[in-house]
Formats: sequence, structure tokens, C-alpha cells
Amino acid sequence: MIKTNEQKKTDELIQQITDYVLDKEITSEEAFSTAQYVLMDTLGCGILALNYPECTKLLGPIVPDTIVPNGTRIPGTSYVLDPIQGAFNIGAMIRWLDYNDTWLAAEWGHPSDNLGGILAVADYISRERISKQQEPLTMRDVLEAMIKAHEIQGVLALENSLNRVGLDHVLFVKIATTAVVTKMLGGGREEINNALTNAWIDNSSLRTYRHAPNTGSRKSWAAGDATSRGVRLAMMAMKGEMGYQTALSAEGWGFQDVLFKGNTLTLARPLDSYVMENVLFKVSYPAEFHAQTAAEAAVKLHPEVLERIDEIDSITITTHESAIRIIDKKGPLYNPADRDHCIQYITAIGLLKGNITAEDYEDEVAQDPRIDALRDKMIVTENKQYTEDYLDRNKRSIANAVQVFFKDGSVTEKVEIEYPLGHRFRRDEAIPQIKDKLSLNLATQYTEKQRKKIEKVSFDYEELSAMNVNDYVELYIK
Repeated sequence: MIKTNEQKKTDELIQQITDYVLDKEITSEEAFSTAQYVLMDTLGCGILALNYPECTKLLGPIVPDTIVPNGTRIPGTSYVLDPIQGAFNIGAMIRWLDYNDTWLAAEWGHPSDNLGGILAVADYISRERISKQQEPLTMRDVLEAMIKAHEIQGVLALENSLNRVGLDHVLFVKIATTAVVTKMLGGGREEINNALTNAWIDNSSLRTYRHAPNTGSRKSWAAGDATSRGVRLAMMAMKGEMGYQTALSAEGWGFQDVLFKGNTLTLARPLDSYVMENVLFKVSYPAEFHAQTAAEAAVKLHPEVLERIDEIDSITITTHESAIRIIDKKGPLYNPADRDHCIQYITAIGLLKGNITAEDYEDEVAQDPRIDALRDKMIVTENKQYTEDYLDRNKRSIANAVQVFFKDGSVTEKVEIEYPLGHRFRRDEAIPQIKDKLSLNLATQYTEKQRKKIEKVSFDYEELSAMNVNDYVELYIK
């Protein structure tokens, strides 16, 4: 077959994303209100991560002591960085403890990972503008960019499963960040298209570091890497770097043929504000989201089993297919990244302690011999209805059930929970706890006076949305 070198139109999916970023007006009050809570929750997760040296060792400039004029400020630190490295810093902090928001579909992910790039660039733009006596961006601009990044990542995830072909979900973070950040930097249709095509051609990380026997800490900085790469490609496009019209569809050489097994990438629904409205908050437990309801069920059973741990014969965990594929683990667990992605470990901690915190994944806690003894007694099975409801766009449940059987033949009730706290169906119940979660996270790094300043603005939508980005970021600087 003779192939020609004729120029073609930019792939339709890329054009759809560009059109959305450029032209779509977000009118949903629910989306903006939810984005307010996503913002405070996400930054709070980042602040909590500053208590962990394995995270903080990765932060700061690439070259020590570098300070960038009008650079991005990194919350909870004194660093002033270029926006690319700033995006990595903020993104790594946000994701480190696996405690920020979640989106579950054919592909999984955490749309608030994009805040690393969005906030870094918004702060940089604002400080640059002020230096030129121009108006900075407001936090309303940040909230709108968050809604659009959530939508791009989440709608791509609805029917395009990267995990089925061994690729990591952070590719969709890179795509979403690239699109919204190019627009924030002043890019038009050509620049956004060019940046997006380069983001697809960039490829994606393998999921190797998320699964046995290789689970490791890269899963905690992979999203920071992706969102910072999005910023890099956006800034290159703004300098006139070319794009590649058929980055997705080129026969033999495009993303779809090379990496997606010949499948066509699709947008399952028009891009609007659906994802932000339906996003899942991690309110109670820093654990992989497919195990959130298992954790909640285990905690409910804690009072009933605490005095009978030695009498337990078996424990059943009934779950959905995605949980079995991702977090059903037997055998040794070697590090915190391994443990917070093991449904058996998470359930054991809930049964033993009646709570789950980030510290429970550290080596000191994991040495408790009762944990592995309970794991050995656990049987994980799929409930087909749970799997169907997980994929149902009107339900999006994340159901788990836990039941404990004792050696004398007695059993606990089967505690079944369909929707975790933080699901849209339980949003009103979750809001007060999201605020409490922020307060607790901030208290680990700030004085009471500074904590209350952050909370005052963060809890007041009108004050928050009208505030200049640089002024809001300054609230977090130590």
C-alpha cells in the first residue's frame, strides 16, 4: 500500500478538547461549589504529606538554592520555583498519601492531581502580571481550570481503559493539565492543539510501580511528574513549537495503534462539568478508593471483633472486579505503597484499630503480627452486581461487604456499604468532615493563627473566588 505525506486535519478528539477549553462556559453552581471543597481538600492533603521525609526529600529546586524571579511559591515551604518544577512539587505533595479525590470508571485516577500544574502556573502568571502592573488571576480562574481539567481527565476515563493495556492513568493527568494550562498561558486553538498532540506522543508511564511485585513510591510522585510535563509542553507550545495532526490516529505510528491495541479513543459524553459534580472525596481514610467502603465496614465491625481476634476462623470480603484486579494482594507487603493498595491490609487495620491513618502503612505498625494473621484468613470474592453498579453511570457505587466468621460457628452481620462517604449521594454528610480534615491536616504544619486564616478564606466561597491567586498561595507560605 502506498502511503502519502499529505497533511490531514487534527484528530477530532484533540479538537474537541481544545474547543471545550477555549469556548465552554461553565455555568454549574454545583461544580464551582464542589471545586471549592476539592481545592481545600487537595491542598490539605499536600500539607499533611510534608510530615513525611520520603516526600519532602523530592521537593525544592532541581539545582539547590535556586530561586526564580516571580516564581511559583510552594505551599508549606519557602521554595520559589519555576512553574514546571513548581508543578512537580505541588503535584507530588498532593498525591503522596493517596488521600485526594478520586474518579472511578473504565480508567481510574485522581483529577485533583492537575492542581499541581494549575496552581503553579496560576501563581506564576499572577506574579508576572503584578510585576508589569497588570491584574493577576483570581481563584475563580483556578476553580474554573480545575473543573475543566477534572472533566477532560474524567470523561476520557469513562470508556478508555489505559490499565487494560498496562498504561498508567497519569497520562490523562498530563493531557488535562496540558490543555488547561496552555489556555491559562494565553494559548489559542493552534497552541492548545500543538501542546495536546505532543502530550499524546509523549507516551505514558507503565503501571509497573502500582502492582506486585514492584509496588513502590513512584506511584506517589507519578502524577506530579505528569502535571509538570503538561506545563512544560504548554510552555513550549507558547513559544511556537509545532504539533502533529494525527498523533492519535496515524496508521502504525499513532497512539491508538502503538499503545492502545488499535482501539479508538472516544469521549463518552459531551464535555461540561459532570466529573467535578460527581467526583469522589476521600474523607475518612487514606486508602486506595476501591477499598474505602471495605475500610468503613471493617471499622463498623471493630467493636464486635476486638476482643475475639484470636477466635476468628475466616473473614470474607465481597467486592467488585476492579478492586480484585488492583488491590487483592497475598504474600509479603514491602512498603507503605504496597500496604495502602492492599484491600486485606486495609480491612485488617480497620478491624484491629477501628480507624485507619496514614501512619498505619508505615513499617512500625506493619510489624504487628496480628495484621498478617488476619490477612491469611481473608477470602476475597466478586459480587457481579457490585461490578455492574460500579460501572453504572447513574450509580457509580464502590460497594464492599465484610463479614467475620468465628471458630465456634458464630458470625458477625455482613456489613455492606455501597457508597463511601464522599460520594455524591453522601456529599452533604461529607462536607463537615472535609472541613475537619482540612483543619487537622493544616494543624500538622501551621500555627493556630495561620491555620484559621487559611480556613476563613477557604470556607467562604465568595471571598475565595474573588481573591488574587498569589494572595491565596501566600496564606500557605511558612
